[in-house]
Amino acid sequence: MRQMDFKMEREGLVHVGDSVKISEGVLPSSWYYVVEPAVAMSANYSLRERLRSQEGIVKEIKQTPRGFYVVVEFDE
Repeated sequence: MRQMDFKMEREGLVHVGDSVKISEGVLPSSWYYVVEPAVAMSANYSLRERLRSQEGIVKEIKQTPRGFYVVVEFDE
């Protein structure tokens, strides 16, 4: 199992236990991921950290002074 954090700007867009679809974006030397439909966005990842799954389960939603973070678990 692999877990990734995604930054979410507003509370209540997804809930713990939800199945979410992930889309991949490409930058010149890295990749980023978006919980669709544009709910939350990941940090940038290198080629060796690239995600293989396109679907995951929301395991946790954290509230910090910088906003909300969604922890998604993938079968990898």
